[in-house]
Amino acid sequence: MRKTFFTAALLACGMMAQAKVTLPSVYTDNMVLQQKSTLKIHGRARPNADVTLQTGWSRAAINTKSDARGHWYMEVATPKASCEPYTLLFSDGEDTMLKNVLVGEIWLGSGQSNMDMPLAGWGKVFNYEEEIANANFPKIRLFQVKNVLDLKERDCFNLEYNMDGWQECSPKTVPNFSAVCYFFASQLWNELKIPIGVIDSNWGGTPAQAWISAEALGRVMGFQEQMAWMEQKGSKLADEMTRIQQEWNDTYNTRDIGLTTARPWFKTEIDDKNWPTMTLPGAWEGKGLPGLDGVVWFRKTIEIPQAMAGKDIQLNLGQVDDADITYFNGEQVGQTSGYANNRLYTIPGNLVKAGRNVIAVRVSDMGNGGGFLSKADQLHYTVGGQKTSLAGGWQYAVGLNVSHFGERPKTVNSHYPSVLYNAMINPLIDFPIKGVLWYQGCSNVGAAVQHESLFQTLIQEWRDKWQQPDMPFYFAQLANYLTPRDVQPDSEWALLRETQEKALTLHNTGMACNIDIGDAKDIHPKSKRELGRRMAAIALHKTYGKKDVVYTAPIYKKYQVIGDEVHIEFDYPEGSEPFIQDNNLPGFTIAGPDHKWYVASAKTDGKKVIVRSNKVKYPVAVRYGWADNPTCTLHTEGNFPVTPFRTDNWQVSNK
Repeated sequence: MRKTFFTAALLACGMMAQAKVTLPSVYTDNMVLQQKSTLKIHGRARPNADVTLQTGWSRAAINTKSDARGHWYMEVATPKASCEPYTLLFSDGEDTMLKNVLVGEIWLGSGQSNMDMPLAGWGKVFNYEEEIANANFPKIRLFQVKNVLDLKERDCFNLEYNMDGWQECSPKTVPNFSAVCYFFASQLWNELKIPIGVIDSNWGGTPAQAWISAEALGRVMGFQEQMAWMEQKGSKLADEMTRIQQEWNDTYNTRDIGLTTARPWFKTEIDDKNWPTMTLPGAWEGKGLPGLDGVVWFRKTIEIPQAMAGKDIQLNLGQVDDADITYFNGEQVGQTSGYANNRLYTIPGNLVKAGRNVIAVRVSDMGNGGGFLSKADQLHYTVGGQKTSLAGGWQYAVGLNVSHFGERPKTVNSHYPSVLYNAMINPLIDFPIKGVLWYQGCSNVGAAVQHESLFQTLIQEWRDKWQQPDMPFYFAQLANYLTPRDVQPDSEWALLRETQEKALTLHNTGMACNIDIGDAKDIHPKSKRELGRRMAAIALHKTYGKKDVVYTAPIYKKYQVIGDEVHIEFDYPEGSEPFIQDNNLPGFTIAGPDHKWYVASAKTDGKKVIVRSNKVKYPVAVRYGWADNPTCTLHTEGNFPVTPFRTDNWQVSNK
């Protein structure tokens, strides 16, 4: 009898939990709805209940009915853009109201770290403090998807997000938001004066295949076998991979002497007198631990004055590659995975004592660089309003060298096929958007041929999923990066840029050339305002019909060999302007029948460029901007660079 009563009580609680209308995760206060579109809203309510929606722009209510499981669906037409805030009132007998809703234009920004790069945080774009202070745009709304992965496609109710949903753009909400998305949105607002919503769904260091569904990847060469294996495993795949990873992790932790020693290395009182010192920040490979993959422990002692004892401490470790577990006076205070994520931890006052306090950080890295990758000014702690730098000497010791342990099993991470599409894109596909902004490619360098297919598949699939075959898709070409070289015929970065440009064969696409605003030493160039401007110019011209807005430089068309000169001709599409005349243009190389490349001299001649070299008597091919980090100065008055190109179709090594 007691059991029956208990079961009934549970059922009653479950019914009560569903008594109020539940909406897709992207529906929150402060949201923007795409103008002149149809909302396809899946919701939950009480079983077999009448569900109504009263919109702020219409007197007529929209009615539907939930099924026996409480699921319901309705389609809602949105009006034209307006700066007037609306309410949306849903009810199944109990009201759910969304407030401060605008109708305007919504753009989805996606890709890897250069799209993810925030104004402040780990990004710190040029003039970020001033940019943030001026970011008062209440009609621009921001929505940031949380970094989550999943082996299964999530539905609209399971989209995870940051910032408590949609937020008005302000100096308070914008610092950790995508800089490219923000600058794009502000340009559109300034020109259109209608509400702009931007969705920030990005993950640093991720390849294109992570953003494509398993179904679509099964049609891409190089992924068919893996996708077939995943399909065969079906629902058991996640459990199996979790089990394998957990077994490896358990063994991994038992091999870390920092955890298994009688007195673990996160404890305050341990014998670390003989530990060597490493100057941080910086990757440990260049600081005495070359080629190490595994675990390194770092310790630093700080002195807290009596007046600050018992006060909370804000600890900022910046970016740590790849994962950290951080301790303070022997107690864990934070844990984060992913090199691009900023480590900001609050140390509770009850752990903070006067005098000696110990910070211990367990850093795990399984490939490439490991350690503290932030700038020196990001490594600090703040207590009582006083900031103290942590840059400089830290004691360290190796807890585990993986080369002595065994190969790590293949696991589900942010590089795994489809996992980001499943968790961060699929839950959005019933939410109408205007178009997509994309910046990705670094993680596919070295596999350009495959990337060509991947990228075009992604564009077409996203359009299919949103049921918008003409949906604008505008993307950034990879910026110049790494050591400048005058001649680099086998540049993998140049080859990847070429595959990006080939996507322009798809209709309603646009590419923002980035070749002049990169940084040789930083894969994350800080000139994001300029990139946002260039991407906004594409949208203003192609999507919003602002035909007076220039968005591109002339585009390579054809060439002609005249004696020892090569004459390059260009197309001038609508929205372009002539390039600036210059008699000394760097960035050109030239080759003869022997396929050997030499630095060329180049000059403009009206609408053409003439290229030659004293070392090539019989030229047959020219390349421009063909290097990881070329010097490119061929650009227009409006500061739009000519896109790198080549006249040949010769095979490039290391494809």
